[in-house]
Amino acid sequence: MKVAVIPARGGSRRIPRKNIRAFAGRPIIAHSIAAARASGVFNRILVSTDDEEIAAIAREAGAETPFVRPAELADAHTGTNAVVRHAIQWLLADGAVVEYACCIYATAPLLQPRYLRLGLERLVASGRSFAFSVTSFPAPVQRALRVNADGGIEPLWPEHAARRSQDLEPAFHDAAQFYWGRAQAFVDQVALFSPASIGIVLPRHLVQDIDTEEDWLRAELMFRALEARSPAA
Repeated sequence: MKVAVIPARGGSRRIPRKNIRAFAGRPIIAHSIAAARASGVFNRILVSTDDEEIAAIAREAGAETPFVRPAELADAHTGTNAVVRHAIQWLLADGAVVEYACCIYATAPLLQPRYLRLGLERLVASGRSFAFSVTSFPAPVQRALRVNADGGIEPLWPEHAARRSQDLEPAFHDAAQFYWGRAQAFVDQVALFSPASIGIVLPRHLVQDIDTEEDWLRAELMFRALEARSPAA
């Protein structure tokens, strides 16, 4: 069985009620659920939450909420891998046979179903433990700058300050959309950011992590632009 697990706890300090706040006309979590459903690869789509309002909205959007997330996994310090591991273990205890699981963030409205399909395809073909979304930095990280207390600028890595962009190694970062994994790898707590994983590279215009109000506004502008250009695929 292939299962999607969408972590969505009730507490959110930087953006209150972030997981169900309206984004482009519907609760933001509904976009993630819709992408998971449209991908056509999941046998079950679960939302792991400790919040009944979130659970009700998730069910209305087409996901399952078969359990209440334990309080010890619903604080600000619990990682999503622990949440996915709990969901898998719950399914196993319920008699399900889980082969692959995919953690999908509730705040990933730019997620495209085709990349969920690609992630599974690449994971299976690779023989690795995980396959997750990454994207490239828009500028060379080796030429990053520091702003000092007095407003002065200096390079973080002076040895690269004079080097041409094209001569520097491209760098990538977590795109914060989805994390495919073999169910046993989640249960065994295999390290995600390691050679056990492969990256599914997304174009930068489909990536926006949402942690602040500025992030939210940028994501909505990107979503509207994409919506005007063509439907999601």
